[in-house]
Amino acid sequence: MTAPVVVRPVSPADESDWKRLFTAYREFYKLTPDDAVVERVWSWIVDADQETNALLAETGGVVVGIADYREFARPSTGSVGLWLDDLFTDPTVRGRGIGRTLITELQRIAASRGLSVVRWITAADNATAQRLYDDVAVKTQWVTYDAQPRA
Repeated sequence: MTAPVVVRPVSPADESDWKRLFTAYREFYKLTPDDAVVERVWSWIVDADQETNALLAETGGVVVGIADYREFARPSTGSVGLWLDDLFTDPTVRGRGIGRTLITELQRIAASRGLSVVRWITAADNATAQRLYDDVAVKTQWVTYDAQPRA
């Protein structure tokens, strides 16, 4: 029998578990290793004055997943949504519903706050994640662009 998945808000005592999974998330997306980035994002999560929050997923007392999120304004609809920045599960437990459980909790949080949507992006080649996302959400028509800041 598999232990149930428990999702809860991150606490300062979760620092090493969160950092382990966030670092693995960054490696998955082939981002340049950077401890300063990991430290900065962790500092945002544990700072009540910052907008970034995190959930952890545990099974059998082991932290196996993270979801970093924040609220965002939606001027076109005059509403506020919940933005899922990072979703990652330990590769050894993939396929056990960890990601689905984290998304479900984010949907519950959004509903409890009266938010209009839970939204996220993923890489076009992340077919494994997209199978889950196609099951729990609706793919939008929007294409994402990034522009570099310039003076």
